[in-house]
Amino acid sequence: MSLQVYGIPNCGTCKKAFKWLDDHGIDYEFINTKDNAPTRKMIQSWVKALGAKSMRNTSGLSYRALGEEKQAWTDAQWIEAFSDDAMLLKRPLFVKDGTAVFVGFKEDSISKALGV
Repeated sequence: MSLQVYGIPNCGTCKKAFKWLDDHGIDYEFINTKDNAPTRKMIQSWVKALGAKSMRNTSGLSYRALGEEKQAWTDAQWIEAFSDDAMLLKRPLFVKDGTAVFVGFKEDSISKALGV
């Protein structure tokens, strides 16, 4: 299994996910979205797999700065926004064998998503 985890190093939820992955002996590649922003093509595939709503980092400053019109945005508008500002992406985002399988971190849900 190839596993990439997208996020930022100082994110508390990412740290919980890293610890869980390490404790379960799961190899993964961490990709810092601040240093290596995902491409529009990657984001499009993630939105197709997970939906734009689940990928929104609603607790971040970038999200709050968007204004109320964001409530009516289409997936295409969210893809544009995610592409312009990776801080809008919920973290961590798990990509297994090239397909986005989960965003955020809940032990029972990530176990199912990764098949462990």
